[in-house]
Amino acid sequence: MINFNYETDFKLHSEEAISNWIVEAIRLENHKLEEINYVFCNDEYLHKLNVEFLNHDTLTDIISFDYSIGKIVQGDIFISIERVADNAKDFNVPFEEELHRVIIHGVLHYCGYKDKSDSEMALMRKKENHYLAFLTKN
Repeated sequence: MINFNYETDFKLHSEEAISNWIVEAIRLENHKLEEINYVFCNDEYLHKLNVEFLNHDTLTDIISFDYSIGKIVQGDIFISIERVADNAKDFNVPFEEELHRVIIHGVLHYCGYKDKSDSEMALMRKKENHYLAFLTKN
C-alpha cells in the first residue's frame, strides 16, 4: 500500500498513476511492497526532522526511514516540495521530473541501492533514469 500525505499546499496530479509506477518498480527490483508513506512538506518541516533524527543541520530534498525487512519494502519518505522546486531550477529540468526522481530515489534505497560512493551514485542515477523513462512511456 502506498499512502500520500500532504503537510504543505501541494498535491500530486495523479496519485494512482504514481502509485502504480512505484509498485511496478518495486516488483521489477524483485521486492514486495508492504507499505510506503510519502509525506510532502516544506523546508522547515523537513529541516526539523533532519536535525532531530539525523543530527544534520542542513536543508535536504528527501529523508527516508527504511523499515524494510529483507525484500519486503516498507518505510516513510518525507519530501520537501521547496527543495525539489529549487533543484529543478538548478538542474534545469521540469518540476515534475525532479519530483519523480526524488520519489523513486527513496524506493531504490529501500531496494538496497546506496549513493555514498561515486560508483554507487552512478548506479543510482542509472536506475532513476531507467524508471523515469518507464514512467513517461506509460
